[in-house]
Amino acid sequence: MKVQTQTRAGRFERIAKSLEATGEFRVLRRLRPPVRHVPDCRPRKRAIFLDVETTGLDHLQDTVIELAMLPFDYDADGEVVAIGEPFQGFRDPGVPISSEISALTGITDSMVAGVSIDPAQVEKVVEEAAIVIAHNARFDRPFCEKLWPTFAAKAWACSWREIDWKAQGFASARLSDVAAGYGLYFDGHRAVEDCHAGIEVLSRELPGTGRTGLARLLESARETRWRLWAAGAPFQARTLLKKRGYRWSAGDDGRPRAWNIEVSEDQRPLEMQFLRSEVFRSDDIEVPANLVTAFDRYSTRD
Repeated sequence: MKVQTQTRAGRFERIAKSLEATGEFRVLRRLRPPVRHVPDCRPRKRAIFLDVETTGLDHLQDTVIELAMLPFDYDADGEVVAIGEPFQGFRDPGVPISSEISALTGITDSMVAGVSIDPAQVEKVVEEAAIVIAHNARFDRPFCEKLWPTFAAKAWACSWREIDWKAQGFASARLSDVAAGYGLYFDGHRAVEDCHAGIEVLSRELPGTGRTGLARLLESARETRWRLWAAGAPFQARTLLKKRGYRWSAGDDGRPRAWNIEVSEDQRPLEMQFLRSEVFRSDDIEVPANLVTAFDRYSTRD
């Protein structure tokens, strides 16, 4: 049976290549979780790709119903050299899951009824990781830290925001679009599948760079940046700020109630000048700023 399956797969692959050779078709291959292992003694570090499914979008009111973590090892060049066993668990949120969330994630009340995720097991997976990666870390990190404090001590990186996928020629930064750009598709909105897809696209070279997406992401995560707060900005400046990339903080999580943006050290003087000349129209205004590293980026503390 295994030989027949391999023969059939080979036949389908030949058909796919024939279609692609015409220049009229593009064929997507289903992403198959790879087994990577480089049998040498190169120094390596451990990372985790993480994904959560939740009851909604607000980490203050909603909560996690599924957690998946996929550990993997990488070398100094940003090459994925080994992928470990996934951790996956459901969690009873204590409230009914809405029909919209069930339709989106495939998770129903019966799947989570009475189950929980052991914090000790989560900590065991997380403790060896040098960095935690998510494809929307600004969403995932607050949910995780609220339930499992071990995440608060880790560096985090976002494979969505910290790689300019559109500039690399991809349709968008959505994980499914990035995978499609590499000729792959997968069953989205299932946490483990999303983790496999995330590692797979990060292991690929960015077009024209000779470097993996993971190498670029790690480089970005190491950068110390500044968060500038346009505290007290005039209401009429909101469109200008939003267009420039500022995000609104409602102030309900301990941070200032203000528009804010994260910039590099080199960008900081120019952004300060923009705020003083275009938003506040005063050279005397003080712009609050705080340093942001991967250890607090995407948390409610940045």
